[in-house]
Amino acid sequence: HLPDITVVTPVFDDARSEILFWAASRGHHADVGGTAPGSMTPLATTVDEEGVLFDNFRIVDRGRFREKELETLLTDHPYPARNPTQNIADLKAQIAANEKGVAELRKMVAHFGLDVVEAYMGHVQDNAAESVRRVIERLPDSAAYEYPTDTGQVIRVKITVDRQKREATVDFTGTSPVMKNNFNAPEPVARAAVLYAFRVMVEDMIPMNAGCLRPINIVIPDGSMLKPAYPAAVVAGNVETSQHVTNALFGAMGAMANAQGTMNNLTFGNKKYQYYETICSGSPAGRMNSGRGFAGTSGVHTHMTNSRLTDPEVLELRFPVVLEDFHIREGSGGKGKWNAGDGTRRTIR
Repeated sequence: HLPDITVVTPVFDDARSEILFWAASRGHHADVGGTAPGSMTPLATTVDEEGVLFDNFRIVDRGRFREKELETLLTDHPYPARNPTQNIADLKAQIAANEKGVAELRKMVAHFGLDVVEAYMGHVQDNAAESVRRVIERLPDSAAYEYPTDTGQVIRVKITVDRQKREATVDFTGTSPVMKNNFNAPEPVARAAVLYAFRVMVEDMIPMNAGCLRPINIVIPDGSMLKPAYPAAVVAGNVETSQHVTNALFGAMGAMANAQGTMNNLTFGNKKYQYYETICSGSPAGRMNSGRGFAGTSGVHTHMTNSRLTDPEVLELRFPVVLEDFHIREGSGGKGKWNAGDGTRRTIR
């Protein structure tokens, strides 16, 4: 969704004629405009109502930070960003983070040599691909799952295994079409959910990387709510539909009970203050690849949400609110052979 802005920085060779690597950082901005503070309105039916859309904007040109052009992009909009100064500062921080990555990559190449660095990047991805292939070998030839949502839309997924190729096809055919709400999810959201789910199924300690998707073919039909086109609204696609897709994938693989199917979003604000957080809950019970069951964990972020809550002292210092209570709701995870984790209660005044 629009508040998630990704900054990418090329890493050139010494002659500055070839791009060797890319450094990237993604940040969720507190507000990028839209009809409601926090850019997370549940009422949007077009993406313009959700805020400013960054579409391949060049933020640095030959070493020059394009601040005026950036400010124009943030403010020349029917629903402009409420605090462009903060957006610009945060984007500078993302650029700085990338530059740190560029420096570390250059240091690595200087120490080991470009051929060795590129070789090991390949090894990491090869290992990830092989790890996912071993997961695929454990799956049934075909499995499907249907996940109805509160809006009446349905996520349908079918996972088919090709034993000879050691590959799987994840097919979302039959999923509801784009609708006039903001639960439509851009295609990368569904791809990220597939990447995440299969990485979770790998029980070895491997870094997340593109190699995990190498043995997986993803099918998302045009016009699906998982493949919308402009000007469809998408803000809930990232924070709600992504969780639906993840639940459907784990359901199809028989690996885990459904999580809450939401990121438990909380947002409030006005022209001066904009705040957004996702609140932790209980993770679901499930079973390992060996068949051994496990209980869920209480008071954690699950699946596609991985943010940390703002410290109470920081929250109360920066915003005119008081955190009155925050505790685990004991017993709320249900009772079974393997219990889900308990949820939480959070009271802000």
